[in-house]
Amino acid sequence: MSRTQGSQDVGKAILRIALGALILVHGISKLMTGPGFIVQVVTKAGLPESVAYLVYIGEIVAPILLIIGLWTRLAGLIIAINMIVALALVHASQFGDMAPTGGWALELQGMYLAGALAVALLGAGRMSVGGIDGRWN
Repeated sequence: MSRTQGSQDVGKAILRIALGALILVHGISKLMTGPGFIVQVVTKAGLPESVAYLVYIGEIVAPILLIIGLWTRLAGLIIAINMIVALALVHASQFGDMAPTGGWALELQGMYLAGALAVALLGAGRMSVGGIDGRWN
């Protein structure tokens, strides 16, 4: 393994583990408080209530897969889709807003989306359960 390959694998691991851990905390919060807010948001948008429960796949299952490095590209894609839906249904009115402390009001959501897309494109790397040649890694 070249020095370049090794640093790329470490970088991929840091990206997917950090993203997975941060998104997982959101999912754990939803497990503790229940899906009420999400149900309200999706039904207000005219979607069936059952769609609200997909958030658990995007914020519990997919982050765990990222953290361990299994089906990483698929998990990254699921998180990206989850973020796009969240941006459209919850944060659409904030797209042009600035944060009180400076910067874009949606910079965290934007970084989650960009990180998820990067993981989906880069894969897990060698430092993962699935390994570099694992399916969807």
